[in-house]
Amino acid sequence: MKKYLKTLLAGLALVVPMTMPSVAQTLRWSSAGDVISYDPNAQVDSFTQSVHHMVFDPLVRRNKELQLEPALATSWEVVAPDRWRFKLRQGVKFHEGQPFNADDVVATIQRQIDPGARNRENLSAVIGVEKVDDYTVDLILSGPYPLLLNDLAAIYMMSKPWMEEHNALKPGNTSTGATTYANNHANGTGPFKLVTYEPDSKSVFAVNEEWWDKPQHNLKSVEFRPIASDATRVAALLSGELDMIAPVPLQDIDRVANTQGFKVVENPSLRVIFLGFNWKKELHAEPGKPNPLLDVKVRQALWHAVDLATIQKRLMRGKSRTTGMMVAPPVTGYDEGIDAPLAYDIDKAKSLLAEAGYPDGFKVGLNCSNDRYIADEQICLAIASMWAKIGVQADVGVESKTTYFPRMDKGEFDMYMLGWASLPPMDGYSVLQALLATTDGKFGGSNSNGLSNPKIDELARKASTELDQDKRVAMLKEAFTITHDEVLYLPLHQQPVAWAMSDKVDMPQFPDEYVRPWFAHMN
Repeated sequence: MKKYLKTLLAGLALVVPMTMPSVAQTLRWSSAGDVISYDPNAQVDSFTQSVHHMVFDPLVRRNKELQLEPALATSWEVVAPDRWRFKLRQGVKFHEGQPFNADDVVATIQRQIDPGARNRENLSAVIGVEKVDDYTVDLILSGPYPLLLNDLAAIYMMSKPWMEEHNALKPGNTSTGATTYANNHANGTGPFKLVTYEPDSKSVFAVNEEWWDKPQHNLKSVEFRPIASDATRVAALLSGELDMIAPVPLQDIDRVANTQGFKVVENPSLRVIFLGFNWKKELHAEPGKPNPLLDVKVRQALWHAVDLATIQKRLMRGKSRTTGMMVAPPVTGYDEGIDAPLAYDIDKAKSLLAEAGYPDGFKVGLNCSNDRYIADEQICLAIASMWAKIGVQADVGVESKTTYFPRMDKGEFDMYMLGWASLPPMDGYSVLQALLATTDGKFGGSNSNGLSNPKIDELARKASTELDQDKRVAMLKEAFTITHDEVLYLPLHQQPVAWAMSDKVDMPQFPDEYVRPWFAHMN
């Protein structure tokens, strides 16, 4: 699997010229939705986290091949099964001039593992942090854990003095509505400084001339503009207002690729799109009535009633990969034998509903974002029409991700769309720990609708401390088999990555969908 991942990623990254032009330039790029918050602990949206990475550095990071390498930590060692020691990089400064040291790491980790942090799940194995000296820290774990470095690649270091000055030592949380100064401001050590932030309008970044690493770009600044309308976003690119859009709408790929002066870069993504279920006693759509989604036959019927081939052909323009699993092939824990969607079969779906006691169907809510995933709104509308054929009335609700994900976190939906790229660890344990395990403060951080399966909980806890890779992978596959057979989620497809840009821009593309401008060149 590791060899396959390495080969795939090497093939996906574009070759960047080694010679940088002498004139620095501004990269103007756009996506459908905005950053949810600049507070690193307030959300778990990977797009938002990718923009954060322009400003903040982690202790370890992923390089152009997405392999782990030192960043603000220069080395590490396991001093005990539950204690890792990190040596920190010296001479690093935050954008506002504060020196980076162990106090910042301690404050950042304490903020990260605070029960009020929305992304607490991204460092679930860590229970404490201790300063050894000014440039050495120990992370205290709940037990042996094989994926600590993977997790740390998405934990961004913040300045303790800055947080103290702005009363931001405690994390914000978009789900609970908790906000701090860090919501609209940022002070990191990364390759770019956040200069201005106008929510839902623009973020402007300047190059950090004192970045500790050697720049591999020739930019002077970056401007990010969220543009919700696909047509407006594409028009802005073709008119020269933008240099790049990520992603490009699938229906516009050929038009942009065939326009002189522009190019489209396409590769498979790690992100799998699926539907989640309400596991509570009642549906939001029909209060007071028993929840039919609790019956596995109903969930199987809904899967049989989704015409995945039509979604793949018409809405995804043949560029997605239909899947029966919640992880993509390069992700640890994937198994081709499990990756088998239930066949599209209306008669079978109707029969299962009748067996479950719903021969005439039922009413259910179906909620989706309209600016987070490729064709997200269109997919939900199509699925609702497909379910209507078996008598299931799906009331579709769509909204921007800035309000959609906080509502999803509060468990307000009956059925809902979610995408998962198994980040930050790029390992199937991400799905097991965050989405399948019962919510208890450590596990199930994104399991907001009450899913609870004792066997999966047992596997999640065993996998969290199992250091034997073969045994750990077997646990992941067992959990994914249960997930498939009991339809704990309804997988749809592995979505593609398609970026469009001026032919003057050289930007490597990655299957985690992160935009990394510190590798960009403009000619």
